[in-house]
Amino acid sequence: MAIFQRKLTGYFSSSFMLCLLLSSVVQAAENPHLPRTADDRPDFNGIWQAIGSANWNIEPHAADFGPLVELGAIGAIPAGLGVVVGGKIPYTADGRAQQLANKTQWLDLDPLVKCYMPGIPRANYLPFPFQIIQSPQHVVMAYEFASASRIVYMSRPDFEAPIFSWMGHSRGHFEGDTLVIDVTDQVPDTWLDHAGNHHTDALRVTERYTHIGPNTLMYEAILEDSNVYTEPWSVKFPLYRRLEQNMQLLEFKCVEFTEELIYGHLRKGAEVD
Repeated sequence: MAIFQRKLTGYFSSSFMLCLLLSSVVQAAENPHLPRTADDRPDFNGIWQAIGSANWNIEPHAADFGPLVELGAIGAIPAGLGVVVGGKIPYTADGRAQQLANKTQWLDLDPLVKCYMPGIPRANYLPFPFQIIQSPQHVVMAYEFASASRIVYMSRPDFEAPIFSWMGHSRGHFEGDTLVIDVTDQVPDTWLDHAGNHHTDALRVTERYTHIGPNTLMYEAILEDSNVYTEPWSVKFPLYRRLEQNMQLLEFKCVEFTEELIYGHLRKGAEVD
């Protein structure tokens, strides 16, 4: 009887291990085949774009009137589920008060309205595509909005930023098949959306790009800034590859669209308040 029990136990143990092995094989077969570069890294080359209304407000929000009622429905703010993990940004009391004050005057104060570069992570969820160009030493990200761009240094982890800048200082590495980018030294002027969500020059953003399909990336970013947030928090959303025939970045050099807004009062004969 004891021999029979040992054989039975061994049979079930072997069967259990076989089931685990088969499960792993099936799971591996279900995972999409990652495109890879010549140096066997996941291939992120391509033109990508987020879908959604996060540029209006990264927190959950209802549809609302736009800043110019004369535009009617086409100028209204669309509703959105938000991209903040957990829903709310953990502001300090002063930080939240500043965000609410910003929101009431966003058409005048949002730097994006004046064609300033969007910063990170906002550049990745604007309603414009961006292109990733990858090499072993660098990853270049070119954005259609304002022709903004940044260089991610993949082989210089100790390279410090010489100055603060609108798009920050990006250093990258791989964790398995995930591209991880550490972004620091951004000027405090960029906003995270039209709703006035903001940061200071202490902001540190840790981005993670992971393939979840042949034409889909999952983007995650942890934001840390003890000057205005009580704890680190994160955003998460998918990026989709643009698959149109002959897809390419087009020009959106928005400076000319803002000249009248910013400098119109300097024109000869302009009314002075």
